[in-house]
Amino acid sequence: MSDKKITFKEALIQLKEKRFVVALLMGFAAGLPLMLTLRTMQAWMKDAGLDLTTIGLVALIQLPYTIKFLWSPILDRYTLPFLGRRRGWLALSQMLLFLFIILLAFLDPRDNLGLLVAIAVIVSYVGATQDILIDAYRRETLAEEELGMGSTVYIYGYRVAMYVTTAGAMIIAGYLSWKAAYIAMGAAVVVGLLTTLWADEPEDVPGAPRTLKEAVILPFLEFFKRKGALLILLFIILYKLGDTMAGNMVTPFYLDIGFSLKEIALITKTIGLFSTLIGAFIGGLIIYKLGIKISLYVFGVFQAISTAGFALLNEIGSYQWMLAATVTFEDLSAGMGTAAFMALMASLSDKRFTATQYALLTSLMKIPQVFVAAPTGLMAEKMGWTPFFLFCAVIAIPGLLILHKVIHLTKTEIKVDDGQTKPVEA
Repeated sequence: MSDKKITFKEALIQLKEKRFVVALLMGFAAGLPLMLTLRTMQAWMKDAGLDLTTIGLVALIQLPYTIKFLWSPILDRYTLPFLGRRRGWLALSQMLLFLFIILLAFLDPRDNLGLLVAIAVIVSYVGATQDILIDAYRRETLAEEELGMGSTVYIYGYRVAMYVTTAGAMIIAGYLSWKAAYIAMGAAVVVGLLTTLWADEPEDVPGAPRTLKEAVILPFLEFFKRKGALLILLFIILYKLGDTMAGNMVTPFYLDIGFSLKEIALITKTIGLFSTLIGAFIGGLIIYKLGIKISLYVFGVFQAISTAGFALLNEIGSYQWMLAATVTFEDLSAGMGTAAFMALMASLSDKRFTATQYALLTSLMKIPQVFVAAPTGLMAEKMGWTPFFLFCAVIAIPGLLILHKVIHLTKTEIKVDDGQTKPVEA
C-alpha cells in the first residue's frame, strides 16, 4: 500500500466524491443480511417459543461467510451479460436477497422451521457472495492511499445496517409483527440495488483469468509464491485474536457483575455503535496522515489496552459510568483497528484476482470468531474474569511482534495488474 499521505482537510473533501459515497452505501448493503440470519432470527425463534438448543444452532447458518473463498473464483472468471464484471453479479445477488428475505417473512419458526432454516442458509450464501463482490469493487475503484478511508466509510454503512436489522427489526416486530419486520428488511435491500445501478463499473484489469482453472489456481499460486505468505496469513489470524476472544464473553460478563439487560442494551448498543463509527472515522484519518504501518501498531496497542479495560471494570464493579467508559474506548479502538486491518487486506490483494484473494483473507480473519467461541467460556470460568481479560490483552502481543516482518514482506516485488513488476508497499 502506498505511503502517500494527504492532509485531513483533503481527506474530508474527498469523502464527497462518488466512489466514497458508493463505498458507504455498499457497506450498508453488505451489513443487511448478516443479522437477519443470526441475532434477529434467534430473537424471532425465542419469541416463537423454540428451545435454546435449536436457537443456538442458528449460528451454523453463518458458515458461508467463513468458506466464501471456495466459490469466489467464479466471480473473478465469469462476467454476466449485463452491467459488467462486478455490477452484474452484484445486481443478481441483491435481487436474490430481496426475494429470499421476503420469503422468510411469510414463514413461521413453529410451523416451517426446516424450510425457514433452508432459506436462511440461501440468504447467508447470497449475502456472503455479495460481500465478496463489494470487497472486490472497493479494492478496484479506490487508489492505494484511499483504502483506509474507503474501509472507514464501508464500516459506517455496515454498522448502521447491523443496527437497523437488529434494533430496527425488533422494534417493528414489537409494534407490528415479525412478518412486517422481515418485509421491511427485504425492502431495505433495494438501497444496495439502486447503488449498484448508480455506481460505475471498475475498469477492466489486464491479466484477469481467462478460464475457470486460471481463476482457481492463479490467485492462490500468486499469493503463496510471495515471500513469507504463511506469515502474512498468520498475522491476519492473530492481529484481532485477543479482541475477538474477549468480545465473545462480554455479554455474560456484564450480566455476571450485576448490569441489567436494559443497561447493557442502552449503553453497549447505542454508545457502542457511535463509538465504533467515530473510531472508524478517526482511524481512516490517521491512516491518511501516518500511513498504514504506524497505524496498525498504534491501533493494535489500543485494542490490547481496551481489552484490559474489562479487567479493570471487573475490579471496580458495576458502575454505569465505568461501563460507558470501557465500552467507548473498546469500540473506538475496534473501529480504528478494523479500518486499518481491512485496508491492509485490500492492499494485499492483486487486482487481477481481487474477489478470490480478498475472500481468502477475510475468511481467515473470521477463523477466530468460529473456533475460539467454545473455549472462551470455559477459560473465563476456570480463570476468573480479571485473569481472562488480561490473558486476552496479552494474546494480542504475538500479532504485534510479527507486524514489522509482515510490513517488510508486503514490500516484496510482485506482478501487478499492468503486467509490470514494482514494489507493493504497506
